[in-house]
Amino acid sequence: MNLPLVITMGDPAGIGPEIIAKAFRDAPEPTRGCFVAGDVAALRRAAQVVQGDTGVPLPVAEIEQPQDALHTPPRCVPVLQAVEPAAALPPFGQISQAAGRMAGQAVFWAARAALRGEVGAIVTAPLNKAALAAAGAPYDRFPGHTELLQAEAAAHRGVPPDQAPVRMMLANDELRTVLVSIHVSLREAIERVTAANVLQTLRIAHAALARALPSAPRLAVAGLNPHAGEGGLFGREEIEQIAPAIEHARREGINAHGPLPPDTVFMRARQGQFDAVIAMYHDQGLIPVKYLGVEQGVNVTLGLPFVRTSPDHGTAFDIAGTGRAAPARRLAALRMAQRLIDAC
Repeated sequence: MNLPLVITMGDPAGIGPEIIAKAFRDAPEPTRGCFVAGDVAALRRAAQVVQGDTGVPLPVAEIEQPQDALHTPPRCVPVLQAVEPAAALPPFGQISQAAGRMAGQAVFWAARAALRGEVGAIVTAPLNKAALAAAGAPYDRFPGHTELLQAEAAAHRGVPPDQAPVRMMLANDELRTVLVSIHVSLREAIERVTAANVLQTLRIAHAALARALPSAPRLAVAGLNPHAGEGGLFGREEIEQIAPAIEHARREGINAHGPLPPDTVFMRARQGQFDAVIAMYHDQGLIPVKYLGVEQGVNVTLGLPFVRTSPDHGTAFDIAGTGRAAPARRLAALRMAQRLIDAC
């Protein structure tokens, strides 16, 4: 990589720092050229936790600038102090204002570094939404990474966030799904199934996957209702909103199909008929991917002017600090980010 890849620390009270430490310890090749944006003390505490697995110390080196990561030796964790240090490290497994602030600051720093062209991609560690809210402004404005990164990208362009649309894709080796809506109630998600939103999702998915795949992506569009509405018997969203969006997309040259029954479309995509499924709401799209194996699920934010991936798991406060958390999903997110960088 010509540019380093930044890994945000995540909530220091959760498993993020220790799975990062394990990734650097166990997988020197995927972590080559990567560094952590976060808190040096938090990563050193995590390194002590994972040292218990082997008894071999894991060095944590403070770096001054992103490019220093390209020259860090294997099995050493380079950390750029991107957050204001806490007077005392937040205890493992507890929601706290300090932890939310540190986690949020790391993401803001990484986003701005990516927008300045200082890093090639961002791989984020999990946030705790309650801790973000406890941290107050500006962190409490965002329900998660996706919305925060969208806001930063929009501010960089000088436009409101709704003029810098993004979409969430969850992917593993067998299935990709792209969501029309993300973290909203089911009632609101249904209201967001409009022709404009579905078309925008198709455009974003097509543009992103066209850069990553060797041929034009084949996009399946799931219906909202059972049997994709059964010709209007079970709802008219397919007729009045989803089908017109697909027709418009096809006129633009997007290879879109549907609306298709949501109870079979994911199986068809897994069998190779489609490259991705456009899902109408959060759980419709994420349950099939997670069922296939949460260890390899990677969250990718489409529509940003930089690559951002994240492992598909939370802060796991119940096991934080025990050394039991495994880095498999962290490594999957790193590999996905590196593939997307190469494709771009």
